[in-house]
Amino acid sequence: MNLSTVTIDKPEDINFILGQSHFIKTVEDVHEALVNAVPGIKFGLAFCESSGKCLVRWSGTDAAMIELAHKNALAIGAGHSFIVFLGEGFYPVNVLKAIQAVPEVCRIFCATANPLEVLIAETELGRGIVGVIDGFKPKGIEGEADIAWRKDFLRQIGYKIK
Repeated sequence: MNLSTVTIDKPEDINFILGQSHFIKTVEDVHEALVNAVPGIKFGLAFCESSGKCLVRWSGTDAAMIELAHKNALAIGAGHSFIVFLGEGFYPVNVLKAIQAVPEVCRIFCATANPLEVLIAETELGRGIVGVIDGFKPKGIEGEADIAWRKDFLRQIGYKIK
């Protein structure tokens, strides 16, 4: 068995969701979940099929996000993994529960805009995701000023009531 990492290649502010499912139907069902959760959402989705033709299956509503999904899914190359890139101004917090409710979805590894490395195990059979390195390690404990900033920030962006 070989262990390696794949760095997700994306623009800094773009959010994405990395997960695992179990069936080719994932592509259509995740697409429907996204457009039903947020009408007008811009996204690209790619799914690594792990049997049959073993293709990267895909869908989406935004050409640039679809291209990101294609490129990163091929780089990861782990059976039954999927990746969803959300267009600028769209966030995982608004779609994560909808994706998790899709019957084929087994797990979500991450939902982030952070720099990310995917830990990959590879055997003669294929590749699998072991886990992810999501962003940077902590530099300390938040203080009173940091708490005030966090609370103010969440209210500025509309996720908490003022």
